[in-house]
Amino acid sequence: MGFLQEFKAFAMKGNVVDMAVGVIIGGAFGKIVSSLVADVFMPLIGLVVGGVNFTDLKVTLKEAVPASEGVEEAAAVTLNYGQFLQNVFDFLIVAFCIFLFIKLISSLNKKKEEAPAAPPAPSAEEKLLTEIRDLLKNK
Repeated sequence: MGFLQEFKAFAMKGNVVDMAVGVIIGGAFGKIVSSLVADVFMPLIGLVVGGVNFTDLKVTLKEAVPASEGVEEAAAVTLNYGQFLQNVFDFLIVAFCIFLFIKLISSLNKKKEEAPAAPPAPSAEEKLLTEIRDLLKNK
């Protein structure tokens, strides 16, 4: 089998295609959840804690040095813990949304499994024995 044929067989397997669809859907879902966090939840949380914008929270480790003759301006060195908090909130909300989605899918699958299956048809031996029993009853 040629290299291209092997690659085609690999790429067209169901698992690879399913994974590709999952990655694409996951990327789109991530954008929706990021927007939900940034545009809905964070303003509400900021309102509750007094209008604080988490992404602006930082600790200045070294002050900026203004430009002087022959010396360029040096930017301040800051520890941006607000952005870290924002990312933690993003993660927690994304994880919670995925948890709810998986829970919903599991409950839908469980309902399908709970549907009672039809009893299996009697085997040929059972049919024959039933006929013999019925004949003996009639005698």
